[in-house]
Amino acid sequence: MPMLKKDDKMPWISPMLVVKDVDASLKQYAAAFNFESGLIMPGDNGKTEYADMMYKGQTVLMMMPEKSWGSPAVTPNTSGTPTPVSLYVYCDNVDEQFKQAKQAGAVVLEEPTDMPWGDRMTRLQDADGHLWSFATKVAEYQPENAVTT
Repeated sequence: MPMLKKDDKMPWISPMLVVKDVDASLKQYAAAFNFESGLIMPGDNGKTEYADMMYKGQTVLMMMPEKSWGSPAVTPNTSGTPTPVSLYVYCDNVDEQFKQAKQAGAVVLEEPTDMPWGDRMTRLQDADGHLWSFATKVAEYQPENAVTT
């Protein structure tokens, strides 16, 4: 059987987020994070069963609804268990990105702050409880600024 070539816009590894409503997440991520819709697959029930989204020309995430395809997976908000995973996204201007995300309904966990590793970063939460960090490189890492415990 011949091997098919991997789509150049699809990275070798991508997060698959479980969301309550794929269509609602598509809208929220577009409005809050500037992500663009990629492949969208409707299910037999007319609702979207799979979608992926792109950022700066690359696929950055895939989504499926809770408990689809026989999976027991649900969102952090549905389970009541905070997610241990955060997605870290570089953007051109974190302060503008923060304002846009907040206006689009993202929950603010941390306003833009200069971090010791040289990024200016904000932390946000989406409607399903997934954690997002957006950052802009503003300085070079300075070892003397490192936090040690």
